[in-house]
Formats: sequence, structure tokens, C-alpha cells
Amino acid sequence: MSGRLADKVALITGAAGGLGAAIAKRYREEGATVFIADVTKEQGEATAASLGAVFVLLDVTSEEAWKGAIAAVIAKAGRLDILINNAGINVRKNIEEMPIESFEAMLAVNVKGPFIGIKHALPVMRKAGGGVILNMSSVCGLIGHAYTNETYTTTKGALTLLTKSIAVRYGKDNIRCNSIHPSTVETAFVREMLKDPQRRAERLGEIPMGHLATAADVANAAVYLASDEAAFINGVALAVDGGATAD
Repeated sequence: MSGRLADKVALITGAAGGLGAAIAKRYREEGATVFIADVTKEQGEATAASLGAVFVLLDVTSEEAWKGAIAAVIAKAGRLDILINNAGINVRKNIEEMPIESFEAMLAVNVKGPFIGIKHALPVMRKAGGGVILNMSSVCGLIGHAYTNETYTTTKGALTLLTKSIAVRYGKDNIRCNSIHPSTVETAFVREMLKDPQRRAERLGEIPMGHLATAADVANAAVYLASDEAAFINGVALAVDGGATAD
């Protein structure tokens, strides 16, 4: 298959649906061999089947599960060129109401998960002569956000700096690490969340371009950063936000 990611092997976490599935679809269109990793087996298998991808069961909070997932990719494809840490959760409570258990769960998925994945992807990529790691952060990993809880911004901020640390240390191994920072993305969940016209107007009001991001906007950024066109892009926090973080 030809395309901008031809002959590349990608593992995408949290890809049974939502943004992860949108990225997986674009990667397949660009010629990549795609492994969809998710904790949701039935939906993950269905998504993989619909895209001509491979499903791998993965709880990103488990180091043993990560070892198994990466071993499965190597066994089937022989290499791992691209790791996308997309899996994430958000318990929507402010800091005064946030149960410590929920805080710990968000840290486990949003920070510990990418940390473990990167830990075990690095030696595989180094042995192959290089690779690309993309971490799905958020505008909330760049700024404090009035409509988002403090725990989520804490986890996404940590992911932003983890990205830069990996980029600095492992660039010498031809391993590039970048983060993507979408503003609110127009999904079925978001449409329901913003069905109140006033609430939707608040979100739109913070975006200079006047509309929400689409899943395609984010997926296209993920294609670019993983492609050879971005061969000298390393340690970048790429905002896909219509200018929301520009001021």
C-alpha cells in the first residue's frame, strides 16, 4: 500500500473509538500497518476489522500488558515504527470535589500509561534505527482552562513535559517524540455535553476560528508528525486549536 506512512508499523492506544479510531483510519489510508490497542475487546476488534487493522488487548496501566502488546506487534510485524499514546480518561469534577481514587485513576491512565509504553518502545525503536512517539495531550497541557478540571490539566501538563524530556534524551537515537494538543473536538459525546446553547457558545468563544476542531483535524496532524515530512520535528507541542492558545 502506498502513502505517506507506507511500510510503517503503528501501535495506537485507546483506538477502539473516538480520536484513536480516527487516527487509525487515516494511518491505514496512508499505508501504515496499524495495531489498535484498547481495553475494550469487542469494540476494538470490530474497529480493527473495519479498518484492516490488528487488535491488541491492552490495559495501559499494566506494565505486563504493555510488554505483551509490544511483543505481539513485533511477533506479527517485525518492528514498531510509531507509538501513539492516545488512551486517556477524564473524571469531570473540580479539585474540591475530586475523589483521590479518581485522581489516581486519571494519573494511571493519562501519565503512567504513556510512561510505561515509552519505556518499552524505546529499546525496540533504538534497535531498528529510530522511530516516532506521539503523545495525545490537550490545550489543557499548555494552559489553565476555565472549563476543565484541575486533575485533567495536571495529567496533560505532565505528558507535555514527558514528551520534551524524551525528545531531548533520545533524539540522538533518531527517535522523535512530539505531543498533540487539541482544543475541544466535535464528537457525539461533545455535542451532547454542549447541547446547552450557552455552554456551546462559551467554548466557541475561546476559539478565534469560531468552530470546534474535528477528529480529522487531529488525525491529519498525527499523520504529518509521524511522516518523513516531519523528520526534523522533535520535542514540539503542536496545538490543534484554531488559535485558542495563541494569546
